[in-house]
Amino acid sequence: MTDSGVVFRVDALDAGDQRLSVEIEVNAPFTSASLKLSFPRWVPGSYFLREPIQHVSHLKACDGNGNVLKVTRKEVDSIVVKDIQKVSKVCINYQLLCVENTVRSNHFDDSHLHLMPPFTWFLPTSGIAPERMDKKHLIEFILPSNWNVSTQLNLEGQKEIDNARHCSYSAEHRDALLDGIAECNANEIRRFTVGGRQHSLHYWDAGGHTPNEIMMQRFIHDMKNIIAEHHALFGELEEPYHTILHLTDGGRGGLEHTNSQTSMVPRTSLQPGHVEDYRDLVSLFSHEYVHQWNVKRLRPKRFLDYDLQREVNTDLLWWFEGATSWIGDIMCLRSGAWSSEDYFADMKRKLKRHHTRSGSSCQSLCEASHEAWIHLYRSHAHSRETQISYYLEGELTMFALDAELRKRSKGETGVCDLMQKMYEKHNIHVEDERMRGVQYNDIRKALTSLSGGRRLGSFLDDITKEAGNLDLDRAFSFFGLKYTPSEEPKRKEGTESVVWENFRQGWLGVHVRTQGNKLKVTSHMQNSPARERLQVGDEIVAIDALRVVNAEQLKSNLKGKVGTSVRVMFARNSVMNSLLLDVVPEPNYPTVSTSEGNRLWKSTIRSRQVGSE
Repeated sequence: MTDSGVVFRVDALDAGDQRLSVEIEVNAPFTSASLKLSFPRWVPGSYFLREPIQHVSHLKACDGNGNVLKVTRKEVDSIVVKDIQKVSKVCINYQLLCVENTVRSNHFDDSHLHLMPPFTWFLPTSGIAPERMDKKHLIEFILPSNWNVSTQLNLEGQKEIDNARHCSYSAEHRDALLDGIAECNANEIRRFTVGGRQHSLHYWDAGGHTPNEIMMQRFIHDMKNIIAEHHALFGELEEPYHTILHLTDGGRGGLEHTNSQTSMVPRTSLQPGHVEDYRDLVSLFSHEYVHQWNVKRLRPKRFLDYDLQREVNTDLLWWFEGATSWIGDIMCLRSGAWSSEDYFADMKRKLKRHHTRSGSSCQSLCEASHEAWIHLYRSHAHSRETQISYYLEGELTMFALDAELRKRSKGETGVCDLMQKMYEKHNIHVEDERMRGVQYNDIRKALTSLSGGRRLGSFLDDITKEAGNLDLDRAFSFFGLKYTPSEEPKRKEGTESVVWENFRQGWLGVHVRTQGNKLKVTSHMQNSPARERLQVGDEIVAIDALRVVNAEQLKSNLKGKVGTSVRVMFARNSVMNSLLLDVVPEPNYPTVSTSEGNRLWKSTIRSRQVGSE
């Protein structure tokens, strides 16, 4: 028995219907005649009530002698086991459907088990002494004999019984239990050391495909350099770190844990020639690695003790995700995992997203953070016009803040220094408990105490608490980076007599999607000329009597029609309509060119590793 007297078990020997067999054993003493257990409603790092209890079925309870105990449902997320005053232990058994293949959920088939604890375990919430949940727990796995396990849980022992692998792990307290993800499959675990810290990489491919070995070795090489760069900034952590990599036909996402991450990318990321996909893989790994410090050990004060039964808001997700994105990508560049061309190619992509959305004029970063629970995973047709991404806009805001700091400190300090200072003063392990956790004023105070930051408090207020105050022109100019509309040639070789500006791309300012054989409006872009004329859901049928069924045809039919009006045939609720729309040029938003930048930019991207130039 463990210190807590609570044992958690899974049996992954039969994946036929993708249901995982789960058992939770709660030993006496009990503090009342009934035991209440609650299922988490959300996962740390993913701010949405996902109600994973929906995947539970075939639930029953019995005592230590196998006698059935009465179970009733309580509220949306809980069960109550009654009449337990005379039993020595309560065993809860159920089946858990594991078909959702994401980084935040359980997935189980005959090739692997990805276990996400908040999607797996009922937790005792009354009926035992509360302090027991903050004691050591035992977690047991029964697995196919050839499966390997990657987890930040502490290994207690393993043995072979009847051609199955029985593994026992421990978690020091409730939060460690909930954070202890596991990836179990037959693939080799790649192990390596950076400095004095042990690391592992454990991949799973959804289709059983084997990644290109040269690309895999390249990724491990880049991982090592990125890790070393992070450690040069924050210092080296002692605990081993586990990277779980899921390769799919197109899914993408990442989720952080204290000493591990699960990242999901298209399998093309580790196939030769897919430059953009590999660049994104490297960026995702670095982002999740930053989270060890920023959000797992440095937390909002409201996250010091996760309450997974209700929404817990914070206005600071722009810091915990936006600043993480900024630092993660800068580490890719500093470490050499990204070239300068890689960085600016990615920046161009982000700037295009920034410029084609108008939400920044409506919503501040603090508002976007606070409203994550109702907006982030519930986008609608007008989200682009009224909301922002605290990831994207937070990162661009950190770029601007870094530029201001570098300018005023003559290159001495930047956002990385701010993050380092915040971590040292407010991480969850600092001796003074009153200093643990972060509030807005803590960031503001740390900023104004940095070299060059003394007068930047109001600047931070303006760019995080108010909408529409981000000045990217100023930031790029401080770094000596060219930030202008792209220069497209007016003529092409061999066609000198053709003035290509006469055939500029026309633009209606709508996003469209083909559904069946119908081309439907899904949203409007910033400054859309069709904003008041075409509605979301309208089917665009023809342009000047020419049928269109996909986005490419629509674009082709608007080529060379800038400055004219076109007849748009469309169906609204199955009723045909037509209107005349003025065609305007496709916007040529400012973007950044590959550049070495000035000394301030070079101070931002300079490696901090010992011996680096």
